[in-house]
Amino acid sequence: MFGQLRAHIEKRISISDEEFDLFCSMLEVKHLRKKSTFARAGDICRFQAYINIGCMKTYYTDTKMREHVIQIGFEDWWAADLKSFITNQPADFTIEALEDSEIFTLDRIAHEKLMRTLPSFEHFFRLLLQRGYVSLQQRFVGHVSRSAEDRYLTLIKHFPSMEKRIPQHTIASYLGITPEALSRIRKTQIERQRGKNS
Repeated sequence: MFGQLRAHIEKRISISDEEFDLFCSMLEVKHLRKKSTFARAGDICRFQAYINIGCMKTYYTDTKMREHVIQIGFEDWWAADLKSFITNQPADFTIEALEDSEIFTLDRIAHEKLMRTLPSFEHFFRLLLQRGYVSLQQRFVGHVSRSAEDRYLTLIKHFPSMEKRIPQHTIASYLGITPEALSRIRKTQIERQRGKNS
């Protein structure tokens, strides 16, 4: 069950069997049905979740009740409203399963205990935070400097299965465009591909 998680961790730090077993003993395995929520805006996010199977989206809803997707997480990703998790304040974001999902959750108390007991995991989670920050910077730069079509092509290049797994309106929201604009981009790409093949 935890094989993928161990490989995920060992890409970043070295751990013994005993350390990994201790870490796993602090996790809770949860199963989410499609469209169920892991965290909800306005509530305190008390857990971080490692996505073992499935897919989840993180989004906020503006004053006009429009949904803005800020992250789509697949297998081998972590999900949480970190501001809420760290500060114990109400969450800004809702996190929802886009597919039936299996997640491993780590609550705040267990997280703090893990940091004190196994310093190597403090290093591990720091590396995750650094990677997340860099990714956020790159996403911001991409939104202000690249066309919607370029952003779409980059997304599909990195996550080729996305269009088969994620609704079009969710992808459009993540890209910061309307579903209609995404349809036009996809149609253009199909026509270009046909032209190359003819």
